Amino acid sequence: MNRVIVFDVNETLLDLAALDPLFTSAFGNAEVRREWFAQVLLCAMTTSLTGAYADFGVVTAAALERIAARHRVGLSRSQRDRILGGMRTLPPHPEVPRALARLREGGLRLACLTNSAPETAHAQIHNAGLLPYFEDIFSVDDVRRYKPAPEPYRMAAYRLGVDVAQVRLVAAHEWDTTGAIRAGCAAAYVARDGTVPGPIGEIPDITGPDLDNVAEQILERDGTGRVLQA
Repeated sequence: MNRVIVFDVNETLLDLAALDPLFTSAFGNAEVRREWFAQVLLCAMTTSLTGAYADFGVVTAAALERIAARHRVGLSRSQRDRILGGMRTLPPHPEVPRALARLREGGLRLACLTNSAPETAHAQIHNAGLLPYFEDIFSVDDVRRYKPAPEPYRMAAYRLGVDVAQVRLVAAHEWDTTGAIRAGCAAAYVARDGTVPGPIGEIPDITGPDLDNVAEQILERDGTGRVLQA
């Protein structure tokens, strides 16, 4: 089956580790960045589960304030603005442009589906130099439900003009691939830092350590037959 390949953005394509120096400056510990982003995801999912909604910018800011309070750190306005503004200028992981180019050259349609607000999502992809690879960038803001709720995945399929079964979601988050599979998509898991899908969610039929490896498997399964060598 020739599928449309839809990518998560934060951590899957873009490297949040670029924010580590800002967290080191503000908190004295780069690892707080991971704690903050976990709090971001928890807050976002809670809004969906409880029937509420706030855009991702509001959620990221609220999560940062909560983490600062937990660590008893008084963030200055400039520290807060640098961290939150840094989300718009994240670099891609090193292999990402090459992997996306292979998928496009292999005849596949590519799009993004992100929890980020639309303006931020477009700025992220543009600033990372990835805009030419994608035919569209979708935000959960359009359905006011965060992934892994089913509505964002089905919205992406509808906007791309395909059945949901023709979408393959690529993500570095187990909750994202699980949500996609339960919504009717296929999925591919990018196991960055040696992470593995857990035993509770559905296991994607493609898993690889980075996007190069995942892209090669996608070309073999979902491509048009024009598989290119790296």
